[in-house]
Amino acid sequence: MTQLRTYLLLGALSILLVLIGDYFGGTDGMTIALIIAAVMNFISYWYSDKIVLSMYRARPVSRLEAPELHEIVEDLATRAGIPKPKIYIVDTPHANAFATGRDPEHAAVVVTSGILRLLDKRELRGVLAHELSHIKNRDILVMSVAATLATAIFYLSRLGLFFGGRRRRGGADAIGLLLLIFAPIAAMLIQLAISRSREYLADESGAKISGDPLALANALSKLAYGAKLRPLTSGSPTTAHLFIVHPFSGGGLASLFSTHPPIEERIKRLKEMAESMGMGSWVL
Repeated sequence: MTQLRTYLLLGALSILLVLIGDYFGGTDGMTIALIIAAVMNFISYWYSDKIVLSMYRARPVSRLEAPELHEIVEDLATRAGIPKPKIYIVDTPHANAFATGRDPEHAAVVVTSGILRLLDKRELRGVLAHELSHIKNRDILVMSVAATLATAIFYLSRLGLFFGGRRRRGGADAIGLLLLIFAPIAAMLIQLAISRSREYLADESGAKISGDPLALANALSKLAYGAKLRPLTSGSPTTAHLFIVHPFSGGGLASLFSTHPPIEERIKRLKEMAESMGMGSWVL
């Protein structure tokens, strides 16, 4: 169901692109915007791992330095049927983790020093299974496609602002103005919805890989509370979707534009999954 929702949302982005492209620039305008967006996000897709690792000053961690961490990742990667990713650490008290890389053969798992202190082995295993699921599910590719479509819609809207629609006459001016204002917002919201869908999917498939939904549920509870007390103070909000919990401060209206689904709903789903596996529903 989560995969289907992702495809439907990508379809909605594609339809929105076709509609706004046809109105503002016809086939030529839509093609130009799509090419610009594709080039930008192609570069991002191929080099995003290097960019984000550098941004957070992540350093590779050896088996000698963190034997237990390597052991957990190695075991989970075998269970997931993917190559063992490279392992990096970010020296910060903020507790979080993320995965990056364009495919399972070129992937990395990143943990903060804070998460290693906050979680026990069972909880850490649940988190790492979630991150390996992002790699297995090729979520970087999915989000790159979504970003390409959303960026193209943004550029078409800007072209409409400066050059006007090719069919603007009479009432069409009002339609064009509405498209200009709301299309980029709609594209952003759809893109965020895709990100939230992939988080649900990673929770589910990660729990299956580890065989322990309650461990991940407990880890999410700890990490969400820890992120509120000690949010990440470096990096860019554009990378927030990479992390297992939202790393930056913000609430209220900002939650509408969150890249992550509500922690309470994620925990609820994991508890229901544990019940279906005969494990009860009580978080650790």
